[in-house]
Amino acid sequence: MTNLLTRIKDTIMADLHAAVDQKEKKNPIALLNQYLRQCEQETEKVRKLLERQYALKDEFTREHSQAVELAEKRKYQAEIASKAGEMELYEFASAEHQQYSSRVERLGASLEQVQGQLGELERKYEEMKHKLKDMQIRRLELMGRENVTRANHRMNQVLDSNTTSNSADRRFQEIDNYLDRLDHQVKSSYYRDTIDAKIAQLEKEMKLEESKSI
Repeated sequence: MTNLLTRIKDTIMADLHAAVDQKEKKNPIALLNQYLRQCEQETEKVRKLLERQYALKDEFTREHSQAVELAEKRKYQAEIASKAGEMELYEFASAEHQQYSSRVERLGASLEQVQGQLGELERKYEEMKHKLKDMQIRRLELMGRENVTRANHRMNQVLDSNTTSNSADRRFQEIDNYLDRLDHQVKSSYYRDTIDAKIAQLEKEMKLEESKSI
């Protein structure tokens, strides 16, 4: 039964890895973005744990301060009761002082441990943030290189006569023909609009030359 479950697990993992590989071949940037979102989520979880640890440290600090205050208070009260000869009250205050003193030691040790854990969490959180930022920068660099690669590939398809697609070739040829027709139309319109003036000028110049030769 165990071997069967192991084979089923291995088959599922193999299918999953194959699906991931296929997705990576299809759109590597999209898969990278997905991984980065997961890293961002994990970093956010650590941030919340860090905030919780800060809150615990504050709570331990308050409890420790309160225990210190009460221990000193009961110690002082025990001294007053002893001087007054109130032995029953002295014994109660002394027992309370002992309990609060034990609590102070316990809370002090816990506070020290929490502070050490907090420092470790802070270090790891900062490390995670730096790694996440580095990955985000690498993603931008990769996207830039991929964009240049795609642009060069597209331009090479257009500019290289050996790899130019028929549709792109026809499109550029159509534009070139259109520009030729437009240029011809503009020149024809220009000559039509100016021919009368030019002929009149030529006639005027010819008559002037004839009058000079007489």
